[in-house]
Amino acid sequence: MSSPRVTVIIATYNWSTVLPYSIGSVLAQTMSDFELIVVGDGCTDDSEQVVTAIKDPRLRWINLPANTGHQAGPNNRGMLEAKGEFIAYLGHDDLWLPHHLQCTTDALIGSGAAVAYSLASCILPGRMIGSPVLPMPQYGLCGPPSCTVHKREVTARIGGWRDYRKLNVVPEVDLFRRMQMAGYQTMFVPRLTVIKFPASERKDVYRVRPCHEQAEWSQRISSEEDFEVTHLAQMLASDDLTHEMPGRKLVRILGYEIVRRLWRRVGSRSGFNAVLWPARGAGIDDHKNYKGLQDVSDRHDAGLPNDISS
Repeated sequence: MSSPRVTVIIATYNWSTVLPYSIGSVLAQTMSDFELIVVGDGCTDDSEQVVTAIKDPRLRWINLPANTGHQAGPNNRGMLEAKGEFIAYLGHDDLWLPHHLQCTTDALIGSGAAVAYSLASCILPGRMIGSPVLPMPQYGLCGPPSCTVHKREVTARIGGWRDYRKLNVVPEVDLFRRMQMAGYQTMFVPRLTVIKFPASERKDVYRVRPCHEQAEWSQRISSEEDFEVTHLAQMLASDDLTHEMPGRKLVRILGYEIVRRLWRRVGSRSGFNAVLWPARGAGIDDHKNYKGLQDVSDRHDAGLPNDISS
């Protein structure tokens, strides 16, 4: 049996209600040549039952014997199990648009680059229009892990995700910078492919563990005509855009795709506050209590994670 083109890794911890939506967005990809590994970070809830109830031969569940404290641990285990030529990550509470794997892997194959990253729309609580998360590779920022696809050979050479307690930056930034330092070519794919719901903006989200936003946006993605272009146009039409980021830069990056595909209508105007990834001045431990996680000193004793979704 031939190996899949892509290995998709979803790291999760005790938030089973969102898994049908993130997993569903993977299974809805236009490119079907992938394996999907959902890795629990020592889950103690019904996540295993939720995942295994989804009958798809490409889907596999693994649960780590103990909580590692960050998505780095599950991601590394997923990479050890990976059979694909490419590795893609998806946050357990994030969503992919159906073309994510196709356009990112096509870009890697066509360019010779080893790392590709796309555009994400960051959804703040209660907002119907997202904030574009533009990469800043000159600062070692390619965006959320959900936007990133890389050749498996990259991490086989430079090593996987590092323990955040030994770093002065978040592990995803450390990983991307090591890719750059190793000389791997990186590229931005000018397509909106990710809808991100930052847990750091949602108070007590790990206690309440809601899924209504993922449900609503999944429905929008599947039912709204030409969702990608419509949502891009809504972001461009937002009143706050010119105040929060250089509009000309966004137009230059996204303009070709919008003109090529066109759109039939532009949604209603609505403002937003642009969100940088990761948040400036915010360490991994800073948002724990806000998100409903215990203090760092108590977390490992209680079996709670430091972070799965930022």
